[in-house]
Amino acid sequence: MATLEGQTSYGPVAKSLHWIAAVCVLLAWAIGNIGDEIPRASEATALTIHMWLGFAVLAILVLRLVARVASHPSSDTTSFSPWLNYLATASHWLLYALMAAVPVVGIVLQFARGEALSVFGLLHIASPWLADRAFAHSLKEVHEFLANAMVIVAALHIAAALFHHFILRDRTLQRMLPQRRLPQ
Repeated sequence: MATLEGQTSYGPVAKSLHWIAAVCVLLAWAIGNIGDEIPRASEATALTIHMWLGFAVLAILVLRLVARVASHPSSDTTSFSPWLNYLATASHWLLYALMAAVPVVGIVLQFARGEALSVFGLLHIASPWLADRAFAHSLKEVHEFLANAMVIVAALHIAAALFHHFILRDRTLQRMLPQRRLPQ
């Protein structure tokens, strides 16, 4: 995927990865937040789904970073100062950092509980240390804080895209939306 001269829209791979990551993040966050409401019999299944979504976010993040380097469209010019453009770039990188940190802390949390880690049911990794309830409790709080921070940053990302679309009336949002097929 070479960057095309004058390319103003993201390619189908980048768009797909963006939206799949968004769905995975929201589902993992929702499952994590309703964890106390899940019946005991379904708790293990919900945790497994939550963890698999976290692994998916990590895998998609790696693919998105590769796609971003390989094919990143040129930015539309805005009337914002260079500082606001810098802030937009920094918020993207903060979102990427949180997309990495939340699952990594979740993995360490699983190990702190003294439990094995199942990667998509294909690979089982034993905990490298014995269970430590106090450490696990602290990690759970960090995991929840980072997950909530990620959703807040994502909400700001959505608000900025909507601001660009409805107020500034530029193509920022359209560059990441699926292309509409015209009737033939």
